[in-house]
Amino acid sequence: MVRLDLPAHLTARQRALLEDAERRLSAELGPALLGLVLSGSAGRGLATEHSDLDLLVVMTPEAAQDPAAPWLHTAELEQIPLALDHLEEIAPYGSPEYAYRWSYAWAPVLADATGGRIAAALERQTHLSTAETVDVLIGHGRIGAWLNLTFRALKSVRAGRPLQARLDAVEALPYFLDVVFALDGLVRPYNSSLPWALAAHPLPSWSGEDLLGLVEGMLDGQPDAVRAGVQRVEERALRFADEHDVGAVREAFDEWRPDDYGVVLGLPPSA
Repeated sequence: MVRLDLPAHLTARQRALLEDAERRLSAELGPALLGLVLSGSAGRGLATEHSDLDLLVVMTPEAAQDPAAPWLHTAELEQIPLALDHLEEIAPYGSPEYAYRWSYAWAPVLADATGGRIAAALERQTHLSTAETVDVLIGHGRIGAWLNLTFRALKSVRAGRPLQARLDAVEALPYFLDVVFALDGLVRPYNSSLPWALAAHPLPSWSGEDLLGLVEGMLDGQPDAVRAGVQRVEERALRFADEHDVGAVREAFDEWRPDDYGVVLGLPPSA
């Protein structure tokens, strides 16, 4: 393999572990070793004293399928064999494999003997195509589920039931974040990585500070935060619908009865 390109934030101990792993894997696998990727918290500079190194060992398909493929799990290093063609497969939203796409997102490539295929695969795993975005929003009903839970939360606010309002506002949050990130063509981060993702890779449509502020308000069931989220997302969603000629996204908002959607927006009931 070529010399490792190690992130500057790694500790001396982490660097030594990765350099030792590269030497060992190169000797063991030879040309079947195609590259190394550092996933997890260490790859993003978020490691704590309890974190290990998640090292993806990118290999030829034959080597990855071999029963002797180099799995390793110690207190400091988890070594995960991964076939290049598997890394290049794009799991659809809702499939069990989709959850792994964030583990690939913006993960640093330590070594790549494929002429850039590994880096290109990681980039593709990070982003959603227009068709994938529509599948998240409409095919899997994330806009509809988020708006429904939001409506229920705000009805409870109106009825003076703060506990129920908070419960529904919190339940709506995963749907809200799915929608926010999908509209900007990105897989949603794990919750533990959300502040990092917003700081390191800002969303085109939101400032990280604004979004995290709304999330905090939604966690508290604050109606102003919930409604502000609806207004911001509706504006972005309708722009997406017009840019990509996706009428179903607009219909997800238009199908609401005016009085019900008025509850969501905080409007007075119609006469």
